[in-house]
Formats: sequence, structure tokens, C-alpha cells
Amino acid sequence: MKTSVNGIPMLFLLLILLLRLIPKITSVNDTLTTTQSIKDGETMISADGSFELGFFSPSNPSKRYLGIWYKKTSNQTVVWVANREVPLINTSGVLEVIKPGLLVLRSYTNNIIIWSSNSSASVPNPVAQLLETGNLVVKDAHQDNPEMFLWQSFDYPTDTFLPGMKLGSNFATGLEVYISSWKSNEDPAPGEYTYYLDTNGYPQGFLKNGSVLVYRTGPWNGLEFSGIPSLRINPIFSYEFVINNTEIYYTYKQLTSTIIKFTLSPIGAGQCWIWENQSMNWLVYPCLSTDNCDRYGLCGEYGSCNIGNSATCGCLDKFSPKYPDKWANGDWSNGCIRRVSLDCRRGDGFVKYSGLKLPDTYNSSYNSSIYLEECRRVCLKNCSCTAYSSLDISIGGGESGCLLWFGDLIDMKVISDAGQDIYIRMASSESENFTPFLHGSDGKKGKLLVIILTLLLVMLLSALGFMFYLQRRKKKLPKQKKEEMPGQILNMAYTDNHHKKELDLPLFQLSRIIKATNNFSFDKKLGEGGFGPVYKGVLEEGQEVAVKRLSEYSKQGFVEFKNEVICIAKLQHRNLVKLLGYCIERKEKILIYEYMPNKSLDFFIFDQTRKKSLDWLTCFHIIQGVARGLLYLHQDSRLRIIHRDLKASNILLDADMNPKISDFGTARSFGGNETEANTSQVVGTHGYISPEYAVDGLFSIKSDVFSFGVILLEIVSGKRNRGFSHHGHNHNLIGHAWKLYKEGRAVEIVDCHLLGSPSYSLDVLRAIHVGLLCVQKCPEDRPNMSSVVFMLGNEGHLPEAKQPGFFTERYVVLNDKNSSNTPASSSSNGEITITLLEAR
Repeated sequence: MKTSVNGIPMLFLLLILLLRLIPKITSVNDTLTTTQSIKDGETMISADGSFELGFFSPSNPSKRYLGIWYKKTSNQTVVWVANREVPLINTSGVLEVIKPGLLVLRSYTNNIIIWSSNSSASVPNPVAQLLETGNLVVKDAHQDNPEMFLWQSFDYPTDTFLPGMKLGSNFATGLEVYISSWKSNEDPAPGEYTYYLDTNGYPQGFLKNGSVLVYRTGPWNGLEFSGIPSLRINPIFSYEFVINNTEIYYTYKQLTSTIIKFTLSPIGAGQCWIWENQSMNWLVYPCLSTDNCDRYGLCGEYGSCNIGNSATCGCLDKFSPKYPDKWANGDWSNGCIRRVSLDCRRGDGFVKYSGLKLPDTYNSSYNSSIYLEECRRVCLKNCSCTAYSSLDISIGGGESGCLLWFGDLIDMKVISDAGQDIYIRMASSESENFTPFLHGSDGKKGKLLVIILTLLLVMLLSALGFMFYLQRRKKKLPKQKKEEMPGQILNMAYTDNHHKKELDLPLFQLSRIIKATNNFSFDKKLGEGGFGPVYKGVLEEGQEVAVKRLSEYSKQGFVEFKNEVICIAKLQHRNLVKLLGYCIERKEKILIYEYMPNKSLDFFIFDQTRKKSLDWLTCFHIIQGVARGLLYLHQDSRLRIIHRDLKASNILLDADMNPKISDFGTARSFGGNETEANTSQVVGTHGYISPEYAVDGLFSIKSDVFSFGVILLEIVSGKRNRGFSHHGHNHNLIGHAWKLYKEGRAVEIVDCHLLGSPSYSLDVLRAIHVGLLCVQKCPEDRPNMSSVVFMLGNEGHLPEAKQPGFFTERYVVLNDKNSSNTPASSSSNGEITITLLEAR
């Protein structure tokens, strides 16, 4: 055996040969000239060290891509890929700048060009430079004017929208800049989703899955896109929208040194990322679609979506469902129609609708030089004009410009605190200023009739007021302050035999609540509940409270408000939220609760970062607390209460992470030995509703048990039941848990961060078993809550779980312009409409 060559040890020669085969990792400065090249293993770094360009492999080491990534983050976060559709084989890539001004990527083994920039212009001394913004540009060596760049990567982004990019269209060059998702986390080829700025009509952002519209931002209103009010107040970045004869684009810039970016994931999730230096991790939160109401066209034409309502879709006021039977069954795709048809020849009017995400502006026009009143006149003269609104709401806190819609209105959403006003064309008899006697009369007679009618109205109101005063004196009612009258009216409204006695509950003055919430300011808003928005308030004595304000547009009204007051006022338990008082004044209906500093359960368990703060002992403590609270409602309270809308977002957490059940607007109380009832109006949230309730309208304490079982499985898995997806099947979370349970692999459903918890034990497997017992298909098979509490707190044999309800494969129904109902699995965190195929 030969051990040396010419006296050189064979082992040493092999080592030299091996080192030559391994790419040498070197880096150059931020500029590449025509006399230089970058090979695999070499990189280019921006002047400030923020970005790095080089070759990488997402998964398969033999497939290499040229890309740009963050240099200062601990992990390689790629923001741009050149040859995303044609990977290089092994380490044969080389990047060069060639005259007259092209950037070329080729394989030096066979000299084939894999990718190149495109430019029709030329310069004498072309160079490529990686800028501090992450923009790779080709330019003349002595030219730094961005308008003179021959080519730039910012014009051809992949899945990442970086600060300084312009997302939109340039009419002079014909260039449209948009982002497209990767095919998968391992394959940077263009995926199914694209996000772009649509310039047909007044510009707005769209997310598409192939050719199907999935999500729409709403039009720009001078402050933000009308469907994304959450971006208005942001200390980390600012943004602007530019529209002129040459280009239309949207861009944003950093206000701090914090690293930020926007990406479109392979499953179509628009995500904002912030680099957290302390934890050395990316923090992510959704920037686009966030809930079921963000699904494009979900409620059809003239339908309005409200995520806080049990029935997500509703018709706008003065509209009714086009097909009532389909609407009642949850098929809202055909939308709504006017109760009274338009008649432009006889004269139409307008009705103002407030607090909305403005409808699709595909068929619209705009004029920035006129104001709202002139806008109204322009729309009224055109019989094809169906609505109008202000174009810009930012100028001096006022409104300017005119936005006109033509054709039917679609894709509206209730945004009660930050939505906009829109004026929709209606028949004269339905419009706001319609007076039958004045319609069609001449001006002088009209004015005279207005004066006469006004005087008659004043006299009538005066007479009614005097009669009311005499009636009060006759009944000898005790004197009350003006602000306390609405509370008396509330108490008088309790004519039900169960609720004749007045409530021993404080009545708050509206002025006190306005002061506590800084006039319901946006920065005090905690979230959106079934009634409407919830605000944080601080009373004069310093007590923190949660203020639940019934939205004017909520489908829940006085009955549900009264129901919640009655239920909670008479219930006292450490695992139920405490009601401190109420207010009915003017048009306001308000509930005041104890403040929960840790918000709701879903705020933790469905967030990839916050869930890590929950170990198994805390999770189990929450599960047991919810079980005890539900047991109290079903068995130990003075009223037998069925909650009917138990879900993760209705479980609030105090400072010590003690769970408290909230939101009793749809709860029902039973008397005597009643255990179940039937209803034609199913309320609640899809994903938590039991099969017998959803299909037959039959609800009982076992309906709440089913909802509890869903919550338990969500806590353990860290996944939502609705929108759960798995590459191996199309089951929801319940079906996935059942499948693993039957195969003896139930532990695989447990969230990985709980598996590493020092307090993790066999209790988690027992909890999964109890959760599956609670979601069994037949109500009689499910345990009652007293048995659930016992099973969770004690060891012992548990019965075998039977088949759960609503676990079989399902179809996703997307309502949009171009889609049809096709089998699919959803991976969105928001709620979407689904057709459930129950096993028979």
C-alpha cells in the first residue's frame, strides 16, 4: 500500500484535494465590476453590513440559488431570489456584470446562462451594487440617482416586500411590481399566491390564489387602506400612497433601527416580521387577512360582514336577502337586494352607512378636486352611480375628494370604530331626507310645508312630554337624576317572571364612562366582542375596567344586552367574569366589567411567541378553571345557564392567569328540570358548535360540553379547530386528534413547547382523552361537567372515546368572483365558511 507520493504523505494530499473541492467562503465589498465575479462560497455585503448576497440552498444541497438575506440576524432569512425557477446544480454558479450593463448568472461547468437582468439601456462602466436597503442595482459606476439605474431587484421582488420598495404600477415603463409566495418553504419557485396593487378603478390591494380573489385591502383613504385600520398608528414604520399620471404605488419606510419586513407565505398569509434583538428571533403578526370577514365577497352584494355576530353576514339596513332560504342556511354568496327598487326617473336619494370597510372599487371613478356635497350631486345625476364617499379623510381631520361607485357593491365589513362613511343610492321613499308631502313639489311650497310640519312636530313632542310628566306625578315615582332615568327604563323592561325584581347593580353615567375611556379612543380598544368593541377604562378612583360597548351595527340588540346583564348580575364564581355595572343613555348600551390584563385565551395559545410562556401546569390550571366555571353554570348557580358561545376568545385571563368565562349575550337560562331546548336560530361560533345544535337547533348542557372539549384540544395542541390543516388528510383538529388517539399516537397532537415543559406528565394524555370524550358525536355519550371536573382532577380508568362529531373531511367554500366550491383544506387562522359532511 502506497503511503506517500514523492515523499509527501498521502493523507496530506487527500486533505489538500478535499479543501479545493469545498467552496471557499469569502466576501467582497458592496460593488461588483466587470473585472470581478462572485462564485459559490463568495458573498457581497452592503456597506452598512445589513444585507448579504450569495448562493444558498433552502433544503436540497445540490440545488443552489442566488439570493439576498439579512446579514445581522442569527438565521439566514432570504428576502430575494434571482433564479427562483431554475436552480443551479451543485456549486457551479458564478455571477458577473457584463457590458453594456447586464447582470448574468451562469454555470461555469457548461457556460449556460441560468438567469440575467433585463435592460435595454447601456452605460460605459456598468457595476452591480448591493445597497443598504437590500436593493441590488445595476448602474453606471459614477451614477447614484435611482431614476438612472439600469435595473434593480426592488422592481422584481419575490415573496418579501422590503422598506423602500414601490408596490404598484409605472405607466411610463409598463412595469408592475408585485410579490408572489414561494411554492413551499423548501422551494422558492413562484407559488399560488400573489399580492398586488390593482389600478382598475380607484387603487386597492388584492391577494389572489391563482386567478381567485381571496382578500382585498379596501381603497386608500389618505390615512390607510380602509380595510386595515390597525396600521394607522404605528411607531415602527410609516407608509405612503402615491398616485399621479406616471405611477401608482404603495411604499413604507422604517422609523427606527428595528429590522422589519412583510412577506407572503406559501399558504397565502400576509405577515409582518420584526426582528427582536433580545430574544434573537423574528416576531410575526398578520398584516392582511385576519378573520372570516376578510374573505373576499363572503356576504355577496350589499351584504355586510361582522365577525362579532353569531351570524357573520347580514344585509345592510333597507336591504334583504336575495334568496332568503339560502341565506338562512348560511349560503350568503348571492347577497342582498334593495327592499324598494331604484327609479332614477322619479328621483332617488341616498342613505348613509357608517363604520364600514369600503366596497370593491373595481368599477369606480374619483375626483380629488371636489368635496362631498358636490360628489353627491354628481352621483345623483348619473343613474349608473350606486354610491359615493369621501376620497381623503386625512386633510385637517376633515374630508375631501370624491369616490364614486358604479354597479353593485360587494365585500363590505363592519369596522365600528375605524370604518368609513358611504352614501348608497336608494329609492326616494327609503332615503334619509324623504318627506312624502314634499316629494315633487316646487321650492316655495316645499319650504312652507317644512315650516308647518316642524311646528306641528314641536307641538306634538311638547304634548307628549307634558303627558309623560303628568303620568309620572300620578304614579308618584321617586325623583331621579336625569342620567339615572335610562336605568329605570331598563329595570321596567324586565317583565319576565324570572326577572321582576330590580337588579342590585350600579348604574354608570355615560359621561363617567367617556372620561374613563378617553371618549372611546382607538388606543384604548382591547378588541371586538359579540356586541361590539371593548375598551380599557380607568375610573376616577383609579380602578381599571373593561368597557363593552354595544355597536350600533351589531345584530345583537336590547334583548341580548338585557340577557347578559341578568345572567352575570346573578352569577358569582371565581371563574366567571365579574360585571361591575351598566349604562343605558342616549343610544348607548354599555357593560362595565373587571379588567383582565392578560386578555383572552386565544391571545396566548394561537400565538407562536406568547404560547411559549404557558407551561403545562398553567395550561392545566386554565382547563380546570374553565371546567369549574362551566360546572357552576350548569349545576350550582341559581339559574341553570347554557352559555351557547363558549370559545377560546371568550375565556379571559386575569393577572394570575386565572380563567374567567365571559360574553353571556346569547346564553339561555333553564328552570326546574329542563335540560335541553330547540331553536330555529343557531347562535355561536363555527368550530365550537355541537353537531345536534348546528344541524337540528337542539341545544343543552351537552352543547357546552362539546365546546369545552374543543377548547381543551386547542389548548393542548396550540391549533385552532377551524382552519386546521394537515398534509396527510383533510380532517379538522378534532378529526386529527381522534385519528392519533385510535392509532395510539395521541401524544403527537401536543404542542412541542409543552413537551419540553418540566411539569409535563401523563396528565396531558389524560386531558386529551377527556377532550375526546367531550366532543363525542352523540350528546348522551358526552360526560356532564361534574364528571369532567372529576376526571381531570383524579386518576383512574377512563371510558373509551367514541367517534366525535364534525371530524370527517370537509369542503372549503370560498365566496368570490371567480371561485366555485371545490375540495380543499384550510390553513388560515381566521374562520371561514365550511360545509361539514357528517358521517352516517
